[in-house]
Amino acid sequence: MDAPRRKMRLGELLVNRGMITEDQLKIALMEQRNQGIPLGKMLVRLGFATESVIKEALSEVQETEIIDLERITPDFEALALLPREQAQKFRVLPVAWDGERRLLTIAISNVYDLTRIDHLRMLLGNDVAIRPLLAGDVEIEKAIDQYYGIELSIDGILHELETGEIDEDSLQLGNAEYTQPIVRLVDALLSDAVRRAASDIHFEPERGFLRIRYRIDGVLRQIRSLHISYWPAMVVRLKVLSGMNIAEIRAPQDGRFSKVITGREIDFRASVHPTTHGENFVLRVLDRERGIMALEELGLQEDALSTLKVMLARPEGIVLVTGPTGSGKTTTLYSMLNEVNRESVCIMTLEDPVEYPLQMVRQTSVNEAAKIDFVNGIRSMLRQDPDAMLIGEIRDEETAEMAIRAAMTGHQVFSTLHTNSAVGAISRLLDLKVLPDMLAGNIIGILGQRLVRKLCHQCKEVYLPDPLEKRLLGIEEDRQIYRAVGCQACDHTGYKGRMALLELLRMDPDLDEMVLERRPLGELRERAVAKGFRSLAEDGVQRVLEGHTTLDELSRVVDLTHRL
Repeated sequence: MDAPRRKMRLGELLVNRGMITEDQLKIALMEQRNQGIPLGKMLVRLGFATESVIKEALSEVQETEIIDLERITPDFEALALLPREQAQKFRVLPVAWDGERRLLTIAISNVYDLTRIDHLRMLLGNDVAIRPLLAGDVEIEKAIDQYYGIELSIDGILHELETGEIDEDSLQLGNAEYTQPIVRLVDALLSDAVRRAASDIHFEPERGFLRIRYRIDGVLRQIRSLHISYWPAMVVRLKVLSGMNIAEIRAPQDGRFSKVITGREIDFRASVHPTTHGENFVLRVLDRERGIMALEELGLQEDALSTLKVMLARPEGIVLVTGPTGSGKTTTLYSMLNEVNRESVCIMTLEDPVEYPLQMVRQTSVNEAAKIDFVNGIRSMLRQDPDAMLIGEIRDEETAEMAIRAAMTGHQVFSTLHTNSAVGAISRLLDLKVLPDMLAGNIIGILGQRLVRKLCHQCKEVYLPDPLEKRLLGIEEDRQIYRAVGCQACDHTGYKGRMALLELLRMDPDLDEMVLERRPLGELRERAVAKGFRSLAEDGVQRVLEGHTTLDELSRVVDLTHRL
């Protein structure tokens, strides 16, 4: 009779599959002993393997995802689903609740204890899916005592602040921070913004009150108004989180921090600015899971996607992404970097600042204090033997010239430029004193981009366009299009989520010759259109006719007046 097959360990499996080397495993095991975190998590942290590779390997060796309860703040909705007595009985902590998918994430000491999980499902209802994450029994018990004893909802914390009624249990907690309602209020606002998919949080002091606004789908929306007396303590808490000087109130400051919210790590980039009514505080929300997408997820038409992939296959030259602030340029650049990112390619970036960490990519933030500006940073990167480089933004003559020279010397360069259109990037580079003979042959292509809100599928309403709308859409016959209405699913805005509008200008010898001859932009555009170029307006009109967005929304971000 054959001996039972030995269960393979995670590190052994990864080495056998060629996913990591023996040396990398030894380094990770040494760091694991020093820091006491799981091997899979350590391999990802060191950049030796991606999360998807580790998860696949863990499932094969019957491991599971692990959650660190000391670094999370549970959703108050999740805690409300399971009473404290039941949480203690089953030794689980509700961590995050996804109402759309009816998915409850829990921390449990044994993810294979199907009896416990089935009892929970019966208690919560069969329509609730449960996602178990591994945590220690001691951690779970401590967290139950910590979070069930306090109020975590925004309204509950505000009531506590207004009335002075503090839960007696919270005063007995070992974690002194959580006895402070202001700490919980800030955390609750951060969690609320992440759940609503906000990209920015604005804290704006006025005379007598504090206005809180979220930027959701590119549009600012007022969420709360609080009494101004809460703001001094809140801004101190935000400064402490961001690593700022709490004593400095007259000068602008920048900072950043990370928190685990709804079961995943979220980065926040902070900026404080003095105003007449106090310090204005803005947080940029950087969600790693939503920030980096595959090229196929950008929403490109099939022909444009194929063209972009052909451009990225070219080993040297520069690819430019244009558009205003907040148009998704960084997301698109990272998607392109992911496409070319592999072990045989050395990729380096220079950003202001680094927004999302990428595996196997050498990322550097611009730092004026350390004399790392874009020009000096590019010079330094060129000495590091890179194959591809990302330059956060071309702002001045020196940066433009250095970027083009890097492309001329056999490097693949990616960067952004603030122009209104893809064709307009040519004139902008000429304005920056880049010579036409440097541009010709070295620009792979230019991508123009805008973001528009998508219609809510549950409440959008069909109608027939009026004569003016027909002219803007370029149609003569009666054709149904959609308008926004508003319902509970979309928070009564009529829109839910965003999509990219793109125009893709691929340079070729004919267009290079026109650049060399300094031909007018109108002629460049005509030649590009003859070769299949579609403008932002044309891409947007197509999305309106397909029912993805509205004409009003398209007009908000793209100039359509030339179509009249």
